Amino acid sequence: MSAVVLGAGMHPWGKWGRPFTEYGVAAARAALRDADLAWTDVQYVVGAGTIRNGYPGFVAGATFAQAMGWSGARIASCYAACASGAQALDIARTRILAGLCDVAMVVGADSTPKGFFKPVGGDRPDDPDWLRFRLLGATNPAYFALYARRRMALYGDTAEDFAAVKVKNALAGSLNDNARYRRTVTAGQVLDSPMVADPLRLMDICATSDGAAALVLASEDFARRHGARGPVRLAAVSTVTPSFPDTVLGLPDFATDSTAAVPPPERTFRASIAHAAYEEAGLGPGDLSFAEVYDLSTALELDWVEEIGLCPPGEAGKLLRAGDTSLGGRIPVNPSGGLASFGEAVPAQAIAQVCELTWQLRGRAGSRQITGARVGLAANQGLFGHGSAIIATT
Repeated sequence: MSAVVLGAGMHPWGKWGRPFTEYGVAAARAALRDADLAWTDVQYVVGAGTIRNGYPGFVAGATFAQAMGWSGARIASCYAACASGAQALDIARTRILAGLCDVAMVVGADSTPKGFFKPVGGDRPDDPDWLRFRLLGATNPAYFALYARRRMALYGDTAEDFAAVKVKNALAGSLNDNARYRRTVTAGQVLDSPMVADPLRLMDICATSDGAAALVLASEDFARRHGARGPVRLAAVSTVTPSFPDTVLGLPDFATDSTAAVPPPERTFRASIAHAAYEEAGLGPGDLSFAEVYDLSTALELDWVEEIGLCPPGEAGKLLRAGDTSLGGRIPVNPSGGLASFGEAVPAQAIAQVCELTWQLRGRAGSRQITGARVGLAANQGLFGHGSAIIATT
């Protein structure tokens, strides 16, 4: 038994200046149309939370249920930073697998201020996320730059390699109607863009965006009764946490764990996220047709390519230069255009990744379509040790 995706919908990413609820309702309605279902068919609603939009963002499940029209459906709300969408998906899927409902909806939406994310207001000296801004002045791009410097030191990657990631993703994004940035770019334009956090330039770093994504999930029995043909199957959802000692610095931490008394785990946290999904699905990296990964920066995409097992550590640049991870390549990565083309709309990100998996596996991704796509993986990570990996299959 498994849960399947009956409908996928999005509100285009951008900076629209409207309430996040409007975006979520538009995405939810699009997902319902795609599923050929009515809102009253939905028995369970899970809202992925946003912390930048007041109380309605904290109780997103109720917010979207009310905006769509109270129907008596059961609800839940969850927050796991950038992994919020995957947590919401996991809750809905679990409810279906437990036999407690046949049809569930997952919705995530955000409306973001201009510029980099800042800490939530107020003085909170016991909050590591507040402290890293107050004590270190470390915005998200500062951490992204540390990861980029790590790649350069360990593997010899260059600014030109990072720029090539942006060029690849911008091309894919130019083919995606839901993307915020739909212009192709050259490596020269990336390398000439303003420096933000050395070695990363403005075009190396994803923006903050408004946007929304929604999915309608169902039991296999309901899908058959509904007449769905070959629905996309959710083969695995991984929401693992790190294992001690965590030896790679993660947002918003100041330092890694010590290995003085305990040796490092077999896998890094990011590698363990995908590994758990592979184990649940009974698949491996070699089974993938494509992947959507968490490219907060160009350098981070290269890290994720290695962490999900597409190549050994340090060799993601080789795959990139060979064209393997481009559209039409051996294993396309971020065929949607990734965060490079969308920007961050935090609670919607992991859900949007699964929308792309769904459209690719249905063969309905238009000019981005990957020929013969059968298995897709989406990988993501939220602050404070929230893992997110989803495997979908035909």
